[in-house]
Amino acid sequence: MSDAHKLFGSEMSPYSVKVRSYLRYKGITHEWIERGPSNQSEFAKHAKLPLVPLVVTPDAHGLQDSTPIVEALETKFPQPSVHPSEPVAKFVSELLEEWGDEWGNKWMFHLRWARPADQDSAAGRLARGMSGGATGDALAKMSAGVKERMVPRVWFVGSNAETAPQIEKSYLDTLALLEAHLATRPYLFGARPAFADFAVWGQLYECWTDPTAGGWMREQAPRVAKYVGRMLDPKAHGAFEPWAALAPTLEPLLLREVGGLFLIAARLHLHHAVASLPQPGEFVVPTGVGHGLDGLAERVGERVAKLIGESHRDAGQR
Repeated sequence: MSDAHKLFGSEMSPYSVKVRSYLRYKGITHEWIERGPSNQSEFAKHAKLPLVPLVVTPDAHGLQDSTPIVEALETKFPQPSVHPSEPVAKFVSELLEEWGDEWGNKWMFHLRWARPADQDSAAGRLARGMSGGATGDALAKMSAGVKERMVPRVWFVGSNAETAPQIEKSYLDTLALLEAHLATRPYLFGARPAFADFAVWGQLYECWTDPTAGGWMREQAPRVAKYVGRMLDPKAHGAFEPWAALAPTLEPLLLREVGGLFLIAARLHLHHAVASLPQPGEFVVPTGVGHGLDGLAERVGERVAKLIGESHRDAGQR
């Protein structure tokens, strides 16, 4: 039995590169396997869903879904920890991890398929990865098929003529906020990567590889572009910073992008999910479920405000 983990993924999957960056940081022996026709049988043997990333452990156990993968590996390889010990910073890191995976994917997917130059770039790269070595007319035909299939799917991340400017503004605003935050530190929470870094970076990395989103990043947020390069093979250069040091430049991100957009959107999605449940008489919803879903965004927002407030009070007492 090999001691190496196998990571089946795609260079164009933010969740695959997220897990790869984590494995590199933790020093976990692994083999990166670009999923394709040549390894489909081995992939199918271990995958419960036809999705990357898939990690196959040395004892042949398959793990899927990037966040559970990282959480499972963190229990087996706890050092260096990706969780700040300070409760406020740890919670914010976990919140930003979710924001990166869910909201960051809106920028990435929308920008990748919104404009002809990005569509052609992405479709060509995806086709080359899937083709098993096709070239010329065969590759061009496959690229056209990928483009035809993927472009209409932007609805999946809520992109349409009305929301497109909002999604792009969120991406540019996030770049500006992160550019300020990364002025004095190599990673989001200090001198080493945290749980949040891997998720947020995964989306930013994919943006960095695309013509439009990558061009904007390099022109308007050069520190963020350098951060993207750094996270390809991240290292610990020191400790996590205390929340009091992080707050001046992370709180604006929490207030504007996380609280101002992501949590509101999450609440709307939850309202829609509850409204889509079968009508009374068809299905009985357990007492309190609807209320719990309805109040999720508020509870998370209140917890952020409470923890930030407590950190300010603690800082004032020292």
